[in-house]
Amino acid sequence: MISLTKLLFNDSYFGDTLRYSQAAHGAAAGARQDSGPVVVWNCTRACNLKCRHCYAGAGPQAGRDEMDNNAARGFLQQLADFRVPVLLLSGGEPLVRPDIFDLMATAVEKGLRVTLSTNGTLIDRNTARELKRIGVSYVGISLDGVDSKHDAFRGQKGAFQAALGGIRHCLAAGQRVGLRFTISRANADQLREIFYLIREENIPRACFYHLVYSGRGSELAGEDLSHAESRAAMDLLVAETRRLKEQGREVEILTVDNHADGIYLYLQLRRLNPEQAEGVRELLRLNGGNRSGIAIGAVDWAGKVHPDQFTLHHTLGNVRERPFGAIWTDLSHPILAGLRDRRHLLKGRCSSCAWLDLCNGNCRTRAEATTGDFWASDPACYLTDGEISG
Repeated sequence: MISLTKLLFNDSYFGDTLRYSQAAHGAAAGARQDSGPVVVWNCTRACNLKCRHCYAGAGPQAGRDEMDNNAARGFLQQLADFRVPVLLLSGGEPLVRPDIFDLMATAVEKGLRVTLSTNGTLIDRNTARELKRIGVSYVGISLDGVDSKHDAFRGQKGAFQAALGGIRHCLAAGQRVGLRFTISRANADQLREIFYLIREENIPRACFYHLVYSGRGSELAGEDLSHAESRAAMDLLVAETRRLKEQGREVEILTVDNHADGIYLYLQLRRLNPEQAEGVRELLRLNGGNRSGIAIGAVDWAGKVHPDQFTLHHTLGNVRERPFGAIWTDLSHPILAGLRDRRHLLKGRCSSCAWLDLCNGNCRTRAEATTGDFWASDPACYLTDGEISG
């Protein structure tokens, strides 16, 4: 995750303490040296929509062997014991799980910072107020375009208006909320519209995700942006982030799942403003690039532990059999061990890249999806050969 707001203006939000601090840099098995990782919990596989790019392959039914309330409460205690700094509840759609409010309240009571990733269609006025009352720190609502463009991604007419209603209800309740946008060739033309929406609705945060070829998203690899299109999208995101700042808007803008973004921005600044560029390089060094299997992990509906939410096909253990902390610190699994010290395993352009300390090999799931080799180069790295030489 790259904060354009932090890199461009040095503005600070909560997540920056997990991304750009000495306590985070070099942490071997957590988001900070004194904590466990951020954990994405796909608490159910059930969903009221059928999104084209869903990494979990969610559908109308709950997943097989979905953890019941007792097992889920035990799991939350494991996370608290391991000093997990953030629990991100995802799915499927978390709000279709009948006991989700009880579980969120339990997690908050145990000292976990709870965030919610949702399609937003089920958030009415009362739901937004309940999220605020419980103490949910942040709600991220997916919008992959405006009106019919979003509806096409989500597989349901009216999904955009329902999701926008969810954002508005959260804002009215004083619940911190933002939007999540996954960029592909099918919706890159919607980026300006999304920034217009941010301004019109006073949305305080937006995360722009690069497509990861996982779950149903594995069928969309051919719809990913070309390298030239990725650079153009990044130029637009930077320009719009600057424009928000010039307009006095306090909006946090982030990109996710492509650490080439940070290096691309650094190289631009190195030409235009060398002094600022060196500050950005230091922030990227502290960030450490992709930290799947280190600072972020995932647990699915059945209790299986994975290196991140996009790597559900690699299982490290099950929290019903061993505590999460024990699984996360056991390096007997070659994927987990490799992610902790991946430099000698990376191949192709990644292995010789001058910016490896800032990127750490980018997204392994995309590499595996396109080559069959977990340690191959990430095909979505859009830096030129000249740029990766330094």
